[in-house]
Amino acid sequence: MRAERPGLLVDCGDSLRGSQTVYYRREPIIDELDAAGYDVTAMGNREFHYLFGAVGARLRKMHHPVVCANLVDVRGRPLPFARDALAHSGDGEAVRFFGLLVPQYPSGSPWEKLFGWRFLDPVAVATEIARTTPPGVTLVALSHLGLRADRDLAQRVPALDVILGGHSHDTLPAPEVVNGVPIVHAGPYGAFASRTELVRDGDRARIVDFALVSLD
Repeated sequence: MRAERPGLLVDCGDSLRGSQTVYYRREPIIDELDAAGYDVTAMGNREFHYLFGAVGARLRKMHHPVVCANLVDVRGRPLPFARDALAHSGDGEAVRFFGLLVPQYPSGSPWEKLFGWRFLDPVAVATEIARTTPPGVTLVALSHLGLRADRDLAQRVPALDVILGGHSHDTLPAPEVVNGVPIVHAGPYGAFASRTELVRDGDRARIVDFALVSLD
């Protein structure tokens, strides 16, 4: 696909077999991600772990940026992932990607004190990122919130150019547009890849071509 139409390759999380509580020293999929040449991936609840050190050990194996904007550490430890990542398409267009992870417990929970992780409100975080994105930069949310939450995100943060989503295992044959924001869900288990072609149209990017491509 990349040879036919060069572009940016991203993932919305949960590529690993481990989980929030199970850690495997070897994650074979990481070699596959490297071979495919991913530009950026979002943290899903399988990339996340309640133990800070386990998250760092996982992400140090990745050879591409991993983003998550609504997860912070209350103890001030340096995070092993980025809030967002700026990439450039083949024609030089700037694209800002940021990740959103489904909260595992509410802010102020006793778990926060135990583990040190704090989950911020995804809508508030996306609103702030949209406010600080320069004009002419395409803003893409790599959401691991689920389709229902993505619909709410689109309704409340209309400045997003597109939401690429996961977590809920939904497969949308075409983008679902909410409040002018297209939502793309390519489904679970690597059965499909979505190809979303965007062009700048004034202050916004719009989809000019879309395909849900079977990888079987």
